[in-house]
Amino acid sequence: MRGSARAPEPLRVAKGGTRGRSACVRREAEAQVRAESNTDGGREAQGGGRWPTRSGMEHLERCAWFLRGTLVRAAVRRYLPWALVASMLAGSLLKELSPLPESYLSNKRNVFNMYFVKMAWAWTFCLLLPFIALTNYHLTGKAGLVLRRLSTLLVGTAIWYVCTSIFSSVEHYTGTCYQSPALEGVRKEHQSKQQCHQEGGFWHGFDISGHSFLLTFCALMIVEEMSVMHELKTDRSHCLHTAITTLVVALGILTFIWVLMFLCTAVYFHNLSQKVFGTLFGLLGWYGTYGYWYLKAFSPGLPPQSCSLNLKQDSYKK
Repeated sequence: MRGSARAPEPLRVAKGGTRGRSACVRREAEAQVRAESNTDGGREAQGGGRWPTRSGMEHLERCAWFLRGTLVRAAVRRYLPWALVASMLAGSLLKELSPLPESYLSNKRNVFNMYFVKMAWAWTFCLLLPFIALTNYHLTGKAGLVLRRLSTLLVGTAIWYVCTSIFSSVEHYTGTCYQSPALEGVRKEHQSKQQCHQEGGFWHGFDISGHSFLLTFCALMIVEEMSVMHELKTDRSHCLHTAITTLVVALGILTFIWVLMFLCTAVYFHNLSQKVFGTLFGLLGWYGTYGYWYLKAFSPGLPPQSCSLNLKQDSYKK
């Protein structure tokens, strides 16, 4: 009887040991979760504000990884100008030989045209400004060199202003005021586009495509500046990583919008010669700077391409 009474005791001890180990595992898991949450909170505190959540940051990094793999390649910088020229010619031929039916993108008041293309240089300027400042300073550590590189935006602004002024002058000196869009009834008393429009007339001149020029120039400039991502490595726990990743995604999306609207311009607007001249000005603005002038010593210089600061400085002098 005593033996049978004592027999269950080892079983109870075994069960109690299993429960104890399970409770210990649960406590360790809960402690690990609390430690991770405290670490994330500490990172937010170091960043000085609320950054994207872990899942949101992972999605952002995946998007940035895709864009870096797409736009940062040397092959993209090499062949994108030719791709833009080919798409412009193909779209123009399609417009002349077999016009596409009207669509949302053929309407000049679509969202992309109204809020992006018409302010294309402003969008490009405002996103490249912090991107160039953060990436170039992180790689070189010299404020003077960063300011030198930021002057590329001033050069771009000058190119935009000069080219658009030339386009307006060409349209003015080659234009005539008509009474209707069918170019009937010349109004000789109106000698400027502004006067013609104020009196209800229609001005017709050689209108070089400003969209073809600006979208070409902006897309190529963004791709050139994003080449610095080959050398950039940041700590994922630092707020700088979040800022640069966000800018990479924004610039990548902006570049795709510029290329899309360039294709829409080729298919729906202007004639072939107007688009050829517009694209040519954009290519000249890009090649004259990144392909020629920025290789010289007295220039804003190219984006840093070497992990060694000395090599960076030497590359600017070549």
